[in-house]
Amino acid sequence: MPSNPTAFSCDECGFSSLRWSDSDVQRTLAHADDLVGYVTAGLGGELPGGVALPSTVDVSGGSLQAVHALMHQLMELAHLRREIEAFEPMTGVIVGLRASGGGVPKQEIPRAIVGVGGIEGDTQAHRVHHGRPWQALCLYSVEVIEALCVEGHPIAPGSVGENLTIEGVDWTRMRGGLTLEIGDVRCRVSAPAHPCYQLESFFQGADVSRIAHSEHPGWSRWYASVLHGGTIRPGDTVVVTA
Repeated sequence: MPSNPTAFSCDECGFSSLRWSDSDVQRTLAHADDLVGYVTAGLGGELPGGVALPSTVDVSGGSLQAVHALMHQLMELAHLRREIEAFEPMTGVIVGLRASGGGVPKQEIPRAIVGVGGIEGDTQAHRVHHGRPWQALCLYSVEVIEALCVEGHPIAPGSVGENLTIEGVDWTRMRGGLTLEIGDVRCRVSAPAHPCYQLESFFQGADVSRIAHSEHPGWSRWYASVLHGGTIRPGDTVVVTA
């Protein structure tokens, strides 16, 4: 790692300090245990060979370096899980691309130019809970949206702020650490998106908890970081692997 902590990048894990604000760093460290948990969900307390799951993040070298170490940790945990647990790849298709200057619903766009910060032209009105580099893209399932409509919720693609609406992927199998490849674009699933009050009008009784991962696993949106950018168009194939 370069001696200048204010400007360094890592080709191995995709980390670039220039992408991270002080708020991004602090809020990511605050959610470190959660991020690890989304990658290791269902594994119990240890990995094979007696490797214990990490319980703390070392911040002795500084907060920015700690976040870099955390990104490596998440990558390495995903690799370990791939080695010990078979994962049948899933294939789907992009049925919608969406962006906005802030707020929901996000509007459909004909193509998405994707970089490490997400879709070009897509911004968040409220950065407190959004916009971390591991939240570059928000993913959702068209089948889940359709199931919510059947329940009577007035939801539609884009209502809950997803960037990529995907068809054909078993959403109950989504978890942290999975990799999505969409043409040249490669991204890594990081964490479920917690629903906020701005989504209340799209749910009966304003019950946004209907898509909260903690209460209804398999129904939440998922965030992903971008490992390699490119252009995505509707109809592009999505391949989900471990």
